[in-house]
Amino acid sequence: MRDLFSMQAEAYRQARPGYPSALFTGLAALSPRSLCAWDCGAGSGQATRGLQQHFATVVATDTSLAQLRRLPRAPGVHVIQSAAESAPLRDASVDLVAVAQALHWFQLDAFYAEVRRVLCPGGVLAVWSYGRIRINDAVDALVAELHDHRLGCWWAAERWHVENGYRDLGFPFQELPQPLLPDRLEVRWTLQHLLTYLDSWSALQDCRATTGADPLAELKPALTDAWGDPAAERPARWPLTIRVGRR
Repeated sequence: MRDLFSMQAEAYRQARPGYPSALFTGLAALSPRSLCAWDCGAGSGQATRGLQQHFATVVATDTSLAQLRRLPRAPGVHVIQSAAESAPLRDASVDLVAVAQALHWFQLDAFYAEVRRVLCPGGVLAVWSYGRIRINDAVDALVAELHDHRLGCWWAAERWHVENGYRDLGFPFQELPQPLLPDRLEVRWTLQHLLTYLDSWSALQDCRATTGADPLAELKPALTDAWGDPAAERPARWPLTIRVGRR
């Protein structure tokens, strides 16, 4: 897997949204036990923090050491640099495998084989992704201009699985109904928080490194006008797609 996230690890830590507590409460209820969860592709720990509220042990793995260094340490959380396809876990030792906004980067056949190896009988795999941010019509139009046009050719091909809600990714597990799991993320952000979030996009980093151009800086005046008072907090929302399966 290419490392697309170490360069902007600090922006990722600061500005990537967390997940609602209802997500982790619901996943814990579906898990056969609450002994161990594996947060695979943990990044800087947006999901790890929620999992540790429900599981005695959380193993957080990622290929990016820069990201893992920014993951908050806590009792019961073990942070390990590792590929998704070769987990440092014993056979049948995990109750829940969670993959937050990362499945599209994995070698799926090898990863799913690893999931089957480490999950205990009846264990659960939960994968999720969030789509395009929504603020208001004026800001959304400028974010779309950045995402689709100015950075369109810089996105890795895998990114488009996020855009279509993982509909085209194989999921060879018995899928479970999820009536109590949330279908969106919601936070309140200032303009600076939005800019830091956009700065964490891998396509922007690739574009800057290759061309020296900065499409975000070019759009900042228009984004500032569309936002209004930079200190004002505005609701930010993302659609959340979750797939849950049992071993």
